[in-house]
Amino acid sequence: MTDHPIVSREEWDAQRRQLLAEEKQFTKLRDTLSAKRRAMPWVRIEKSYVFDGPRGPVRLTHLFGRHKQLIIQHLMFAPEWESPCKSCSFWADSITSTLPHLANRDTGFAAVSRAPIAKLTSTAERLGWGFPWVSSEKSDFNYDFGVSFRREDFDAGPVTYNYRETPLRMTDLPGFSTFFKDADGTLYHTYSCYARGLDMLNPTYQFLDLTAMGRHEDGPHPMAWVRLHDEYEQA
Repeated sequence: MTDHPIVSREEWDAQRRQLLAEEKQFTKLRDTLSAKRRAMPWVRIEKSYVFDGPRGPVRLTHLFGRHKQLIIQHLMFAPEWESPCKSCSFWADSITSTLPHLANRDTGFAAVSRAPIAKLTSTAERLGWGFPWVSSEKSDFNYDFGVSFRREDFDAGPVTYNYRETPLRMTDLPGFSTFFKDADGTLYHTYSCYARGLDMLNPTYQFLDLTAMGRHEDGPHPMAWVRLHDEYEQA
């Protein structure tokens, strides 16, 4: 028998209306924050970033396709790893079906990782991912956007991640960045988010947050339960 509070439908409706008022306040605040995000100034991309793609070199501008905007997932997959970060993959699993909707809003999507392109291609095939995924193994891209760090970076003192110094000593960390392309082809960096800022981009978490059990992440760390989607034991 559950020890959770049980009430009549009338009392439940009354409490639900109270919560709805708070949810509406949160929605309005989120709309305000989104407007401030769009109003942020941009930074012109001065470097000519070149990645390794399945068919050869790919420039950052090519990842836009025919679109004015580009979203990039900084997907953790270091060159020496045999598989990508399970947490980053948890986010990536929802992307492929979103691509047509993003395209209709003049927005492209790509993932970027430091692992060699052969590893990325085989992993994408294994996991059924249909979004563009390129290797920055020979590029400064990950380092410039604050998601990868060299040994000398750690030797110089605390590195900066998510706009503040961190004691973390991981060579690769997660994030998302957005870009805009002008009519003349000039590229701009418009936004990046990291760490808990990625939470809003994970639909599974948003669904679980609606449930009575929530995320119930009671392992040694919150995401200890996450696996690549073909590695879960049958539930």
